[in-house]
Amino acid sequence: MSRYISESLREFVKNRAGGICEYCLINIEDTYFGGEIDHIISLKHKGKTESENLAYSCQPCNRNKGSDLGSIAEKTGTLIRFFNPRIDLWSDHFILKQAKISPLTEIGEVTEQIFEFNETERIHERKGLIEIGHYPSESKKKSF
Repeated sequence: MSRYISESLREFVKNRAGGICEYCLINIEDTYFGGEIDHIISLKHKGKTESENLAYSCQPCNRNKGSDLGSIAEKTGTLIRFFNPRIDLWSDHFILKQAKISPLTEIGEVTEQIFEFNETERIHERKGLIEIGHYPSESKKKSF
């Protein structure tokens, strides 16, 4: 398994996502650190470097996720996988309430918790972007 992601594959993943983080829906152009290509299933878990296993991600989402695949749901104590933008619809697992991303399912719960969607700085960032009409992006508003 290769860590190398070709420039054409990087561009495909970015364009497929419309320049938006596929996890928290922030427009990457509105972020300080830019976008990263995430292996949904990490290489260490035998994930492949191919389009169906790659997502476009903002740095906080990608760094918080790391190589994890899921986490323990608080209510049931069971291991639950993270939201996967290749097979899941965002609106099935999350709802946007003002600037807060609230989970609707256990998948949403563990993803929101580990990716730290609602850390104070991230909520402030989204509030500011909402005020100027940049969040959620026009291309993602149909998901709500």
